[in-house]
Amino acid sequence: MARFPASMVASASAGDRVSIDALLALAQPDIRRYARRKCRTASDAEDAVQETLFVLFRHFSALRRVESLSAWLFVVVYRQCMRLASFIMPLAVDVADADREGRLRDTPDAELRIDLAQAIQSLPQNYRDVILLRDVEEMTIDEIASQLASTRESVKARLNRARSMLREYLLD
Repeated sequence: MARFPASMVASASAGDRVSIDALLALAQPDIRRYARRKCRTASDAEDAVQETLFVLFRHFSALRRVESLSAWLFVVVYRQCMRLASFIMPLAVDVADADREGRLRDTPDAELRIDLAQAIQSLPQNYRDVILLRDVEEMTIDEIASQLASTRESVKARLNRARSMLREYLLD
């Protein structure tokens, strides 16, 4: 990846739009080349480049060290390629899982409510709190993060994990 002039990075970190535009232009060829190697299709590579440049533009002030800019960009490109690939690749559905899901749909509502209550009770406390606040209290992610004195990303990760655990419990 191209070396970024320290003065340009400092100006961009301070919010100078001209410096940010210059850095975006300087980084774009390397980002595009890397995306073409990591993404499955050319259109995914172009989407990954655009998303990466957008992330760089939006979060440039969060960069702590100039030396880590190249590595950070590579990580962002790689994650964008993987995210885009996950939309294309159909998830493998296990026949047993499909059968269990079918039985779950056929379960009477009263039994399903009991099973769901037991599943929620089986969750560790930090996951139980998040799932109850989000799906029962219908709070937003930001409200939950504020109430639990946690970050937005942490709440989203816990919510995702809690839902996965509930699904496993209900399917088994």
